[in-house]
Amino acid sequence: MAEAKTRFRQFKEASLSYWLVLGGLGLVALAGVLAAHHMESEGHWITGMTNQIVWGTPHVFAVFLIVAASGALNVASIASVFGKKMYKPLSRLSGLVAIALLAGGLMILVLDLGRPDRLIVAMTYYNFKSIFAWNIILYNGFFLIVGVYLWMMMERKMNRFSKPAGFVAFIWRLILTTGTGSIFGFLVARQAYDSAVMAPMFVAMSFSFGLAIFLLITMALYAWSGRELGDAVLRRLKNLLGVFIAAVLYFVIVFHITDLYATEHHGWEAFVLTGAKGGGLYATLFWLVQIGLGSLLPLALLYAPNIGNRRWAIVLASLLVIVGGLAQMYVLIIGGQAYPLVLFPGMEVSSTFHDGVVNPYTPSVWEVMLGVGGVAVMLLITIVGVRVLSFLPESLADAVVDPHYHPEKATA
Repeated sequence: MAEAKTRFRQFKEASLSYWLVLGGLGLVALAGVLAAHHMESEGHWITGMTNQIVWGTPHVFAVFLIVAASGALNVASIASVFGKKMYKPLSRLSGLVAIALLAGGLMILVLDLGRPDRLIVAMTYYNFKSIFAWNIILYNGFFLIVGVYLWMMMERKMNRFSKPAGFVAFIWRLILTTGTGSIFGFLVARQAYDSAVMAPMFVAMSFSFGLAIFLLITMALYAWSGRELGDAVLRRLKNLLGVFIAAVLYFVIVFHITDLYATEHHGWEAFVLTGAKGGGLYATLFWLVQIGLGSLLPLALLYAPNIGNRRWAIVLASLLVIVGGLAQMYVLIIGGQAYPLVLFPGMEVSSTFHDGVVNPYTPSVWEVMLGVGGVAVMLLITIVGVRVLSFLPESLADAVVDPHYHPEKATA
């Protein structure tokens, strides 16, 4: 029903505002590349990273975007794999945003390596005992599979293959996010990581972060182009976002309860939950930003009886999920390295080489510029994509997307 009425059209409103936004994002992306060049030329001593904290703020942005890429494809998966026709008109945009997010995240990751020219080694020589090697395959495979999936959806002659292509993309993205979570789960030397719960928690995080970004991009594009975006599809998406936020909260609770059960993790848990031994910043980010602003407040906004369906509440909740997600990545990645390595369990360790002390870290402007530059690249790919190809439906009015829409009920 809804599928037959859907018409797609390019984002042809190339007004002055379009070119201004495009130019502004291009400048931000260029600033990120220049920051990476400066860090490579001068050395990482100009950043906040040290030989104790080797993954800095760029990694926070990169992992966040890579994880969100998988979740952004969720809308297309729901339509193709689970047969929910209301989500079908947004499937193309879902695939585009997923590719854009992964490209932005990988740009940061590659430029933050210090020797991006060595990427060719990682792409041609594989150590299959390394989860990093597996992720090279997973990331490249994601681009290929989602690209084919978009072709199946956009080429009318190939539409009959879109469902199996969507199923393959669904399975692949679950494997990809599991692999990203396993990078941390397999690091047994770090007390903050070393947990099998990491893999499913990252899958839940991808659903939440990706959908929040997708919601904001969809609402912005439709408001910008003056196209109609009905309440029915927004209600479905915001309710789905609420479920994903609750799922992330559940896995975070399980993760910390599991750590509290194991005596070897008690020091880390005290560090991140109570701020003990110099972990005050990470405890504040965890409770105030990740849990309070990033989980509980968005749930309240999305499900409050009087404001849950208001568009400003959906926008605010989505923004808070993104802020909370970045805080979660910061606590996990930076905080996990800041907490000292436990070299001899049950023993006090101290030396002149930072053993037994919390590793300090302050982000530099160059790291932030690189991270924000990756976000700009993601947005550039998205707005250029909708300008060049027909990713956007002409209308997402309730009469178009809702198979149960009744005009008399809508006017009542």
